[in-house]
Amino acid sequence: MKKYLFVALIFSALSCGRGGEVMEVEATVPATDTVYEYGIPVSNFEMTEGEIKKSEFFTNLMTNLGASLDEANMLVKESEGIFDLKKIKVGNRYKAYYTTGEDPELAYLIYFSDRKTYVTFNLYDTINVSVTQLETTVKRRVSETTISSSLWDDIKRSGASPLLALRLSDIYAWSIDFFALRKGDRFRVLYDEIYVDGQFYDIGEVYAADFTHMGKSYKAYHYTLDTASGYWSEIGENLKKAFLKAPLSFTRISSRFTYARRHPVLRIVRPHTGVDYAAPKGTPVMSIGDGVVIQKGYAGGGGNTVKIKHNTMYTSAYLHLSGYGPGVSKGARVRQGQIIGYVGSTGISTGPHLDFRVWKNGSPVDPLKMDSPPAKKIGSKEMPAFTQYMQKVHIETDSLMASYAVDSLIGKLIKR
Repeated sequence: MKKYLFVALIFSALSCGRGGEVMEVEATVPATDTVYEYGIPVSNFEMTEGEIKKSEFFTNLMTNLGASLDEANMLVKESEGIFDLKKIKVGNRYKAYYTTGEDPELAYLIYFSDRKTYVTFNLYDTINVSVTQLETTVKRRVSETTISSSLWDDIKRSGASPLLALRLSDIYAWSIDFFALRKGDRFRVLYDEIYVDGQFYDIGEVYAADFTHMGKSYKAYHYTLDTASGYWSEIGENLKKAFLKAPLSFTRISSRFTYARRHPVLRIVRPHTGVDYAAPKGTPVMSIGDGVVIQKGYAGGGGNTVKIKHNTMYTSAYLHLSGYGPGVSKGARVRQGQIIGYVGSTGISTGPHLDFRVWKNGSPVDPLKMDSPPAKKIGSKEMPAFTQYMQKVHIETDSLMASYAVDSLIGKLIKR
């Protein structure tokens, strides 16, 4: 509240037995509260907001908002070494603050670089640029959920962020088919929640999880082994499996992954989202990893094709085969290294070769650049440290669960 000094004339012949006198009296008078946000008194300005449009550069954004070209250029100069204006992204939000009155002028532009960072472009009292990182806090918590409808909905119903479902599906991508969860499946997970400026922002580190699927428990512990972080089971097995570097012994790579290859038969430019391995007809072709055959048969230009779903993330395909491996049929499970077919030239092809393709989360990826997760197991020398880590995680999980139980009990007593 602001204090205002006012002068009161008090005429009293009774005050001290003297004549009238002038007295200065300081009194507290209520005033309108000033609201501060982003470090500026936003209640003193008019605000408009919007999003960065396609092909909208900083200078024309500023001039469109009412700044002069000279002011925009001065801000460009002030931004050097503070914020790279080339990183302004289409779709990101901004707020523009204007002075009030008959001739409003642009005073501030607040650009939201991400949910944790905003940039202030000041035109009001001086020309300057500043970058502010919002306060970030991390809260450790345990979440327990039993599946009744879907992983996403049940996590949300439990009070946790549905983003936890995405993290769990990544951790267990090689162990559990999250499209085949059943009612009664359940999990407990120890993880961090990240809050920015007091608001939930994201899921942080997931330290451990125990997912029970179809009556079987799948434990996962986040651990760093030889500088490589990953998730291991309670017996020290890496939850991610390695892929074979190549599905066959080949003579050479005749065509690489590209979106602009001239097709050797059709003579048109079209994407080739795979790798061609030149090899003699009949060369055995192996599955690069464990999985389920989801397609077997003639597939037009791809000829005889086998497609394998390895997990919820990865799928691979083997094209132009001359024939199929023993026991390969739609729905059959195959093991890493199992022969699933033989090099041929079926479909649209100029000669014997294997067209090998991989998809990650439904999008094609270059097999030659694909990250093959480490399958290294925790050895006997490292196992004691890993066991100690697991015990620490269990103690922390049990402690948090006990704390939740006490809080719940207190809440019930208060309601009574």
